[in-house]
Formats: sequence, structure tokens, C-alpha cells
Amino acid sequence: MTVCTGHPAAGQAVEIRVRDNGTGIPKQLQAKVFQPFFTTKPPGEGTGLGLSLSYDIVAHSHGGNLTVVSEVGRFTEFTICLPVPAPAPPVEPQMVA
Repeated sequence: MTVCTGHPAAGQAVEIRVRDNGTGIPKQLQAKVFQPFFTTKPPGEGTGLGLSLSYDIVAHSHGGNLTVVSEVGRFTEFTICLPVPAPAPPVEPQMVA
């Protein structure tokens, strides 16, 4: 497993990539992995909510993006990209009388 971080878009975002060297996810399933209740596990083993909830937190709560890239037999890589807020302008000190 590899975890990488970076600052794409000239520091306007922070990116976290997690890649494994497992069996990969077939193309036809990659489009479904973020759907609620989607699972490849047998009935009764897993709710299919983990990646759906993760996507909602990253995208809706933080204004970011969660994506997946995979090649069967080689790897799967999830990328989390979160915006970095602009720094607040400096505050001038005020004299109190």
C-alpha cells in the first residue's frame, strides 16, 4: 500500500492518494463503488455504505472530491482532494482608549 500527499492546483487544494497492489476493480464496477448500498459481498456481509458515506463527507461536507482509478490485476487508487481555504487578511491592531 502506498499513501501520497500533494498540493495540486498551485496550493489551492490538498490531495491524498491511497494505492494498493491488489486485484483491482473491474471497469463496470468502478462507476458503482460510491453508490449507497452497492457491495460485492454476499448478502448479510456488509452494508455497502462505507464508500458512499466517505464520498458524501468529502464532497458535500468539505467541498472536495473522491475518485477511484483501478486496473484489474494491478492496483486500485483512491484520491481525496480537499480545497484549502484562502488565508484571512491580516488584522490591523487597534488602540483602545
